[in-house]
Amino acid sequence: MADLLAAIFDQVHTRNLSMKVLNNSAKALLALTGMVFTHSAFAADTVKVGVLHSLSGTMAISETSLRDVLLYTFDEINAKGGVMGKKIEPVVVDGASNWPLFAEKAKQLLEKDKAAVVFGCWTSVSRKSVLPVFEKNNGLLFYPVQYEGEEESKNVFYTAEAVNQQATPAVDYMLGKKKEKFYLLGSDYVYPQTTNLVLLEYLLSKGVPIENIGGGFKKDASGKIISAGKYTPFGHTDYQQIVAEIKQFSAGGKACVINTLNGDTNVPFFKEYAAAGLTAESCPVVSFSISEDEFRALPAKQLVGQLGCWTYFQSVKSDANKKFISSFQTWLKDTKVDGVKKEGRVTCSPMVLSYDGVYLWKAAVEKAGSFDVDKVREALKGGLSFDGPGGKVTTQKNMHLTKNVFIGETKADGQFKILKEYKDVFGEPWLKGTFKAK
Repeated sequence: MADLLAAIFDQVHTRNLSMKVLNNSAKALLALTGMVFTHSAFAADTVKVGVLHSLSGTMAISETSLRDVLLYTFDEINAKGGVMGKKIEPVVVDGASNWPLFAEKAKQLLEKDKAAVVFGCWTSVSRKSVLPVFEKNNGLLFYPVQYEGEEESKNVFYTAEAVNQQATPAVDYMLGKKKEKFYLLGSDYVYPQTTNLVLLEYLLSKGVPIENIGGGFKKDASGKIISAGKYTPFGHTDYQQIVAEIKQFSAGGKACVINTLNGDTNVPFFKEYAAAGLTAESCPVVSFSISEDEFRALPAKQLVGQLGCWTYFQSVKSDANKKFISSFQTWLKDTKVDGVKKEGRVTCSPMVLSYDGVYLWKAAVEKAGSFDVDKVREALKGGLSFDGPGGKVTTQKNMHLTKNVFIGETKADGQFKILKEYKDVFGEPWLKGTFKAK
């Protein structure tokens, strides 16, 4: 019996578990029966956290880095004692850029793995796909990527940029630069489609005539515009005709492109754009889904001067950002996680909003004194703040974030020179129908 107990104590010690967590009855049972601990008993000292991103397919170019930064954040938190004394145990699954599969993986995380929270999704179609699963199981999803708004689920916390934290500030900036014509281009799914309908209303409210809004329109039987802009499917590669149309649209000057293409389809678009002789001077492109991370796969030297609008750039000057970048690079060097690329890595807004989300969830759990979703949700609605790499972020009652917004210009090294900052922008998901044409 003594040998058996010693072996068990060795197991506990090697897994960094303290015997203090064993209650008296468990100790007595151990002593009386000589039974060893099972995995589920050890799991009492951990909390399962889901990671649901595309690690393969067209969206892997963007989402793999979110997996990486989440694992880094979990390790950082675990090194400091975890969450309420429990170490985070990540459960990583691959949505594979397959929207129905996202729903299946969400069900697995919530019903089989019993994840206390899930961090995941990039595209709105993936979020829409998993939403019924989270609502049915009363799960909690932290969603970190810019989106179209028009949604407010009690089972999603949107660390993501809302339209008024990315798209409308970008338009304001371009209007301030005396741009008069706006070509709307995006991937064929809900985020670009809805965002561009909001931007159509916004541009008209700013006095931009409808003939100066490019990309085309679709109308219903009553004549109401139900689609604004040009759309291509995920993975689309042939942009010759669209770029030719943009070149013609911009021929008179004072034009720009509002780009909501997602994933690796940005690569052939920008290559065709550059090949056609278009430049940031003749017709700048402001992109909402291209960050420092995506620029690693783009001809950055040919795209100097192009614009982005996010709530974080790696070039933000702050002690918190400096520490974040340094610590992430150290983690990349040391991690033994399979599939993590170690060289040439950068940081970007969706990565930071993932990082912020984990710390906000941790703060909410500790405020609630519980991992229970309902209690954590109420804590999140209470105005929790975190000083993240992009500045202070604060949770709102509508499950969105107040955060800073930055306009940046691409440099030859794929980084952004910050041109303008909007401080403490409140996340407002309900914009459609609120702007009236002049």
